[in-house]
Parts: sequence; C-alpha cells; structure tokens
Amino acid sequence: MNIAPNSYSRTRKRLMAAVASLAVVGTVGAGMLATGTAPVLADAVRVEAPQMPSFADVVEHVSPAVVSVKVKAKIQPTADDGSDDQNGFDNLPDNPQLRRFFKEFRGFGDQGGQQFGMRPFNHRNHGNGEPRPVAQGSGFFISEDGYLVTNNHVVSEGSDFSVVTNDGKELDAKLIGTDPRTDLAVLKVDGGGSKFTYVDFADDSKVRIGDWVVAVGNPFGLGGTVTAGIVSARGRDIGAGPYDDFIQIDASVNRGNSGGPTFNLNGQVIGINTAIFSPSGGSVGIAFDIPASTAKQVVQDLMKSGSVQRGWLGVEIQPVTSDIAESLGLKSDKGALVSSAQDAGPGKKAGIVAGDVITQVDGKDVASPKELARMIGAFAPGKSVDVTVWRNGKAETVKVDLGTLPSSDKQASNDDSSKQSAPAAKADTLADLGLTVTKAEKGKGLVVTDVDPDSDAADRGIQPGDVITSINSNDVNTTDDVSKAMTDAAKAGRKAVLMQITRDDSNRFVALPVGKG
Repeated sequence: MNIAPNSYSRTRKRLMAAVASLAVVGTVGAGMLATGTAPVLADAVRVEAPQMPSFADVVEHVSPAVVSVKVKAKIQPTADDGSDDQNGFDNLPDNPQLRRFFKEFRGFGDQGGQQFGMRPFNHRNHGNGEPRPVAQGSGFFISEDGYLVTNNHVVSEGSDFSVVTNDGKELDAKLIGTDPRTDLAVLKVDGGGSKFTYVDFADDSKVRIGDWVVAVGNPFGLGGTVTAGIVSARGRDIGAGPYDDFIQIDASVNRGNSGGPTFNLNGQVIGINTAIFSPSGGSVGIAFDIPASTAKQVVQDLMKSGSVQRGWLGVEIQPVTSDIAESLGLKSDKGALVSSAQDAGPGKKAGIVAGDVITQVDGKDVASPKELARMIGAFAPGKSVDVTVWRNGKAETVKVDLGTLPSSDKQASNDDSSKQSAPAAKADTLADLGLTVTKAEKGKGLVVTDVDPDSDAADRGIQPGDVITSINSNDVNTTDDVSKAMTDAAKAGRKAVLMQITRDDSNRFVALPVGKG
C-alpha cells in the first residue's frame, strides 16, 4: 500500500504547535502559613507539561516500507596467513579520486578500512566457494510489487541478496540494476502475490535548510532504527563524482544506514543516505543524502532497462575563475571553460573548441562544470541540444547531437615522470610573467623550463615541463607571440590573458595578469 502524504498534516501541525508552546505552566500560592517553626506553602506547586514534538505517527506509517539489506558473495579459498581481510583500501580500484573519497568521507565505515555502509566479515578460511555474508545495508520499497532502492556500494560485491522486513521476515531479492556514478541500485523481491507497503519520493526542490527529517535504517545491523534531525545544507559537493549535489542532514546515521531513506514529515523520501563525514568512522552529525530528484530518474531507468544511459558532450571542462572571466570579457565567472574537445566526441563534431565557455544548454544557464555535467547527463543519448558558448568576445549557439557516456572515464595520469622534459635548447625569459621558456619540439608551443616562485605564474600552478600552446586563442610558438598577445590584451583593456597549457596529454587554461611580474 502507498503512504498518503496528506495523512501527516495533523502530525506536522501538532509538532509545530508543541514547539511554540514549550513553556512550563504552573501556579504557586502567594501566602505562607506559620505552623510551629516551619513555613508551609499555602498552595502546592502544580506543573502542566506541554505536549512534546513526536515523530511517532510518521515512523509508524513509513517503517513497514524500510528493510535491512543482506549481501553475500562467493568467496574463493585463501591461504591462512594469520591476517584478516578487512576489505580495505588495497581492494579499491586504482582511482585516486575514489581512494581520496573513501579516506575523507567514510561511508559509514571505520578506520579499519570498512567500506561505505557495509559491515564486512572475515573472509579467510572459508575455502568452499559458498556464498558468505559481506555486507549489510538498508533499503526501502518504492512499489507494491517489490521493487526497492539501496546503494550501489552495498550490493557491488554481492552475488546473493536478501532483505529483512520490518516484521522480521527474510525474503530473497534479485539485483535489477546499478548505477555506480550516483551510487544507486534497485533490487526486486517476489512477494508471492502479497503487496508491499511502499513510499514515494518527495519534491526535494521544496526542501529547506532547517526542515525536520527522519532517517530510518539498519545501523550496525540493528535494523528498524529511527533517528531525527534537520536539513543542514543543500548542494554539497564532496568529490564523490561528476553528479555531486548532496543534501546534508544532522540526523544520526552510521555504518549500515547506507541505502536507507530520509523522510520529511509527510512521510516522503527526500534523500537516500550514502555517506558521512567522520574522523572516527562514527556519526558526528554530518551525513549526505542523494536527493530524491536524482534518485527518482535513475531508479526509473534501472527498473526499465537495468542500466542508466546518459548523454555525452565529449569535452573536458574546468571552472571559470574571476581572472579567466576578465581575460575573456565575461561579465561573471559562471559557466564551464572547455579545456579540450575529444576527437571522437559530439562536441568537437558540432564545432566546440578549446577556449569556449559553455554558458547555456537549451536556454538554461550553466553555473559551473558540475552543473553542466548534471544537465548533459540528464539528457538521453541522441538528444539534440542547443549549446551556447562564449567565443571571441561574443555568444554563439551550436547544435549538438549528444552521444552515449562511456562506461568509464579516461583518468589522467598523476605520474610526474610522464611530464614532457624540456629540450636542451636556448631558453628565453618572459620577465613580466616570471617564466623561462624554450621552443617545443617541431615548433608547436613553448616549453616552460623555469618558473619564478614569487610570480603569478607560480601562484596559478604553472610548472616546468608545461607547454604553452596559445594565449587568448592565438597560437604561440615564440616569445614574440607571447609579447604580442600581452600587448593586444592591454590595448583592449583586459587585465588578464588566458593561457592554454598542456600537461600530461591534457589541456587546461590559466589566467595571468597583464603587465605584472
């Protein structure tokens, strides 16, 4: 059965009225009677306690829709070397961003490397290849026929799944699909003809900072645990991926709450618990939820096809700083600067080039690279969109037929040994910029051989080995080209120039002030 949002209006009104009336009401007699040597109050003190806020009505209705998720995996025989496999950082993919995320934002794990809402078990000495418990998390039904939502990281290591309902029944579940980019997964339970109590997603655009919320889940395997708090912040970017837009709450959530719902006072899901920030691995009142608006679309796609297909623009982008905006003549630092357009990408085919600033998609303003990624990802592959770019001091619109986002993104190398070494050629000094450069191989660009540590170039991260390929969209192959670009910018009233840098086979742009050393 579905839970009707209107059934909680009474609860909401009672909560608000109780908060407003938190005053102790009492009467004390004014006079005293002298009987013997001890004074006696004429009237006894009477205290009338107000009705305190309660989430009981909400919890009573939503709890049957929340389940504990158990995950098992087929564990291969391992040698008994006296150590425990704690499923720690050594088992994570070789992805620097992912490793940093797990270290800084412990997804309900602990300092022993226990991951993200999971409750790891000792895997050693099982030897028979039978499914063994590897994780416990939370989830909730979204349909009466048994579809339920949890986190991808809860089920990613599993081969067998089951759920434990609020009344203690354990039911087998089938994995329908996962979306690692948003950390969501959908399971399906066969109810044998019976219908499940389920909950609806809220319109999270109406969620305000300070709103009451209730989290229900399975912390530390306890099951059916309820905590309450408020919405602490919105739009949080914690470095988990390209679609970060988390709701921050202060309701207590811990290891095992992963995949569990956070409700508003109408019993609707505003978000899904996915991570906490904690130095110790336990709750410190900072938890992050996947917004309902994100989850709703992803879940629909997973239920329909078992996977999520996203639009792909095929460009590498970076933020527009105030210096970059100044160098390009932009009125604000909004938008996403294209550092390179991939050869096989639809953006390049449509005419988008490095140095363009994407300011709108289908008439909607783009505030940042993260927002651009979310906007493009919300479109289906093959969708034709109008992309507005700022180029050569004016806005232009190009029509792009979006491609399909590849299954894995190309990761840039962080190995300093891959940097281009400066050729042994005569070096020239660009004193105003604090740079020493020499011609690159085949005369394409200038290789930085030295950087003045007190210069603006050093402050903005330019390093020896970087290759300067253009300034303000004009190719540079000599120091005269650089000097001319600086002079032209000064004549045009610009306070900065936009320098295109190549490093480790990737491009980025750096804004440098004009006429400063």
